[in-house]
Amino acid sequence: MAAENHSIVTEFILGGLTNRPEFQMPLFLLFLGIYMVTMVGNLGMITLICLNKQLHTPMYYFLSNLSLVDFCYSSVITPNMLVSFVSQKNVISYVGCMCQLYFFLIFVIAECYMLTVMAYDRYVAICHPLLYHSIMSHALCSLLVTLVYVIGFIGSAIETGVMLSLSYCKHLISHYFCDIVPLMKLSCFSTYDAEMAIFFFAGFDIVLTSLIVLVSYAFILSSTLRIRSTEGRSKAFSTCSSHLVAVGLFYGSSTFVYLKPSTASSLAQENVASVFYTTVIPMLNPLIYSLRNKEVKVALQRTLRRKLL
Repeated sequence: MAAENHSIVTEFILGGLTNRPEFQMPLFLLFLGIYMVTMVGNLGMITLICLNKQLHTPMYYFLSNLSLVDFCYSSVITPNMLVSFVSQKNVISYVGCMCQLYFFLIFVIAECYMLTVMAYDRYVAICHPLLYHSIMSHALCSLLVTLVYVIGFIGSAIETGVMLSLSYCKHLISHYFCDIVPLMKLSCFSTYDAEMAIFFFAGFDIVLTSLIVLVSYAFILSSTLRIRSTEGRSKAFSTCSSHLVAVGLFYGSSTFVYLKPSTASSLAQENVASVFYTTVIPMLNPLIYSLRNKEVKVALQRTLRRKLL
């Protein structure tokens, strides 16, 4: 088949969330507020865990890394989104676009696996409480966190490589950042092979991690139901409730975006789902873990008292 003539794209124009001028400033203020809460919440959680020895446990070690991941992947996306609300034409170079995609995928994949590691930690804590400290040793925790980031870097390199293999004929990305699905719509040729590759890799990550989470919580539920005291059951459930909420929010929105054909939903639906997991979830996670966690509340009060005295 003869190759079609097409220009080589050197830059893209990000369409943003809306092209209606009356919505630009309200949305700018809204997402600026969300980003500020995200920064304060996640950096505050990391600082709080570092300053309080009572929180130097595997559970909070993983939580501090989850906060770091949330802060990083929100920072890859949100500042550029804010620019789109106040600029007439939000231009991003081809290299800049692919770099944004690469770093975004690193932290999204890392979030996926970090939530899985946290589920395993809760499984060991509830199902094998007497062996918890020997199993979840400092060496194992460090190894698990290292693996999470390594998988993020490798997975992102593969998926970004797939996107780099495509030729692009159009400049306007109908989205507020360089994501996989909007970029595929700019390709000169059929993206079927690329879609199948992305579907496989994203599906592998989501299915594998969700399966581990489900199996972990099946054992947790079985173990919790065998606890005779109501207080013991309540304590067991409370240690998992925050994590379950975070898992449900993240997997629900990310599955909607990536595990479907690119033509299966409207642009508005994709934007809503993307906004939710790129900006709202990183803001909600520290709030979920702080508002529903007595140890975090006590540590926060203790830290504030030390600062005020």
